[in-house]
Amino acid sequence: MFFNFDLARYRAEWFGNVRADLLSGLVVALALIPEAIAFSIIAGVDPKIGLYASFSIAVLIAFVGGRPGMISAATAATAVLMVTLVRDHGLQYLLAATVIAGIIQIIAGLLKLGQLMRFVSKSVMTGFVNALAILIFMAQLPELINVPMLTYIMVAAGLAIIYLFPYVTKAVPSPLVCIVVLTVLSIYFGFDIRTVGDMGELPSTLPVFLIPDIPLNLETLLIILPYSVAVAAVGLLESLMTAQIVDDLTDTPSDKNRECVGQGIANAATGFIGGMAGCAMIGQSMINVKSGGRGRLSTFCAGVFLLFMILVLGDLVSQIPMAALVAIMVMVSIGTFSWSSIKNLRDHPRSSSIVMIATVVGVVYTHNLAIGVLIGVLLSAVFFAWKIAQIFRITSALSADGTQRTYTVEGQVFFASVEDFNAAFDFKESLDKVVIDVTHAHIWDISSVAALDMIVLKFRREGAEVEILGLNQASETIVDKLAIHDKPGAMERLMGH
Repeated sequence: MFFNFDLARYRAEWFGNVRADLLSGLVVALALIPEAIAFSIIAGVDPKIGLYASFSIAVLIAFVGGRPGMISAATAATAVLMVTLVRDHGLQYLLAATVIAGIIQIIAGLLKLGQLMRFVSKSVMTGFVNALAILIFMAQLPELINVPMLTYIMVAAGLAIIYLFPYVTKAVPSPLVCIVVLTVLSIYFGFDIRTVGDMGELPSTLPVFLIPDIPLNLETLLIILPYSVAVAAVGLLESLMTAQIVDDLTDTPSDKNRECVGQGIANAATGFIGGMAGCAMIGQSMINVKSGGRGRLSTFCAGVFLLFMILVLGDLVSQIPMAALVAIMVMVSIGTFSWSSIKNLRDHPRSSSIVMIATVVGVVYTHNLAIGVLIGVLLSAVFFAWKIAQIFRITSALSADGTQRTYTVEGQVFFASVEDFNAAFDFKESLDKVVIDVTHAHIWDISSVAALDMIVLKFRREGAEVEILGLNQASETIVDKLAIHDKPGAMERLMGH
């Protein structure tokens, strides 16, 4: 179901863009190394844990993921969730939590929870992208504060190469040229600036299969499960939103449910080789796309090149100046930010702008993507409900003999419009019969059914006969199931209420 094999499509996803995928994979691998080390430090574990995870996740997701060209590896979003677990219980519990998080993600994919992305509005997506751009830039600040002037010169030179080299040729990705040129200059002139090697020691051995050394009992599961659920949720959220962004950038679709399953497989397997949990990385995915990467080969190569460079070329890689990688990430943050969204603040509906800004503030303030996006989604839902509630009206007409009034309801009757629904009826008017015509209305929820019950029973209490006309099939179903106005004892329940 999730891995239907289409040979032609599979060949195109792997070998339709070989040269660009190889080069972009190399650029991504170089940028992954310091980030994987940094994320390991955040989680409180040895740098090799993040490096092994980045290798494993990238390679596996290339085969089982639902979004070709997207980069997944160890990330800050998942690392910060593991800090307390590692501090209180140690590395083995982190590995076990990674495996369980992967299993949860697989279940989410099988349950097709990837479809929930349709409820994330464009305003939330824009806010998410802008917040990530800000976070990516903020992550570079430690490398730009209290550093020698030479660092600023190198970063400026790197940015100049990145933006100007494409005017010379686009055959080679400019970020790769930036890394090579600045590394050669740094080594040749012996510049005294921070390098990748200063971030932490690179491992010198291959990862090996291991089973987390933890007690297999309920107490252990209860310790691990909250962390696993949080990691699974945040990982899927970031991965699915990054997939949507890559979809838009490349004008190609992705399979969100397959991506959920793929993330789960990658994380579960990574826990068994001593790696920490990860997810899709918008920064690295942007580097990949902007460097020409489109296929699964680019993601696979990023993982393979990463392992090759830390094991075989470790001494050379450790001499890469951080300034080169900072320049690349600054380029990514500039390219990721939706600059048009600032201009659109004046033109777009105020509610959309509020949702976008709230998402940005939520993500940046908490450094938690899930919280920021949840704020945006909830605000979107509230504003949507408010707008729909406004598209609602009730008109009435009295019969010629003054004994019957017909109320015509138009619009959506649900929790947000119930107050207006109730207020439109005059229960004190002396009538023999009341007709409520809902031909042009839809009754959505228990709140609207309860309101209809109350209206019918109040009119009957005043001695009027009540007839409801025009219920559509869906409205009739929910009214038949939940309404009490035609059931025995309904009036007593109203009086008791």
